[in-house]
Amino acid sequence: MQITDDGHHWTTTPITADLLRGALDLERTAHGILPHRLPARARAQCADPQLAMVEAQPSGVRLVIRTRATAVELDTLPTKRLYVGAPPRPDGVYDLLVDGVLADQGVVSGGRVQVVDLGAGTTEVRPGPVGTLRFTGLPEREKDVEIWLPHNETTELVALRTDAPVTAASDRGRKVWLHHGSSISHGSDAASPTAIWPALAAALAGVELVNLGLGGSALLDPFTARAVRDTPADLISLKIGINVVNADLMRLRAFGPAVHGFLDTVREGHPTTPLLVVSPILCPIHEDTPGPTAMDLSAFGEGRLLFTATGDPAERASGKLTLSVIRDELARIVAERSADDPHLHHLDGRALYGEADSAELPLPDRLHPDAATHRRIGERFATLAFAGDGAFAGHGAFAGGGAVAGDAR
Repeated sequence: MQITDDGHHWTTTPITADLLRGALDLERTAHGILPHRLPARARAQCADPQLAMVEAQPSGVRLVIRTRATAVELDTLPTKRLYVGAPPRPDGVYDLLVDGVLADQGVVSGGRVQVVDLGAGTTEVRPGPVGTLRFTGLPEREKDVEIWLPHNETTELVALRTDAPVTAASDRGRKVWLHHGSSISHGSDAASPTAIWPALAAALAGVELVNLGLGGSALLDPFTARAVRDTPADLISLKIGINVVNADLMRLRAFGPAVHGFLDTVREGHPTTPLLVVSPILCPIHEDTPGPTAMDLSAFGEGRLLFTATGDPAERASGKLTLSVIRDELARIVAERSADDPHLHHLDGRALYGEADSAELPLPDRLHPDAATHRRIGERFATLAFAGDGAFAGHGAFAGGGAVAGDAR
């Protein structure tokens, strides 16, 4: 125990796997613990720096403890991104929940800086110091405390201190929902880690989230399918399509078999688990125009981030993929497979965000939803998947089938 000038009697607790939720692997580093959202074997099978960056960003990962502490300190080493020519990105946000209710937020300054020069195609990592996150004024009673790590900022966990002993929070018996998707599921442009749409949906439905939303990397990779297969889960959803178009990764001939293969692998580990395939939300630039997606460099030079579709719509005839083509193919595949797999379901992503939503809440960069749209998608998903006749009905907090009325936290 350490007594500091502020009068707190600090107890340091080792950060171990039983205190963390939402991570598939923990790497011991020179500074502490780095949570990963893909296992080491998967990471070893792909040298893509984009995947390496996003799977190490702890979207949905949270530290969960049981304690009477009124003050909590967490030392972390963040890695922040700086794009040459663009305004600095804001610091990643940490959300503090007490007994499931958002009680405070904080940031950690300092840390490493990953400098990305899109024009030169180079990346440089500059060293930086460990920082400290501090929350005080917590209620003096036994309680569950969760610290949700920044969804968009690599975060090494260095030390945990509290002014009362801690234990791992008990299992509340809630169902585990594993979700895989793109940067939209990862949380791009969300306000904070509990404000990404999967976290909002999980809170409303009363389930435990494992978020495998991987920015730019929902590409039907076999190693990701194996990660889903091997992760314990009661409910699984796969949001497929936008990254395949973004990367101009494959043609229609390859896409269908790749989807079948992904589903086959998942079913090896989860033969009867409710499995929901979700097609892309509306994205006007790619509805009928193939990829690849590119950054609008003229807008970037003005400090604005906009994306554009660079493919030729005429190339659809030769098998190039658009979102409309992918939606039709996913609906066909699920309809065929569900004849022998009654636990397989389909959801058209435009039910989460469609034409009317686009008119009211357009995608600010033409690709990613803003904070208000994350909330809308999360609320819609909770209702469509967990209530009524949804794929996950009967497995969440409103198992009776009622509609979602508000934030369950």
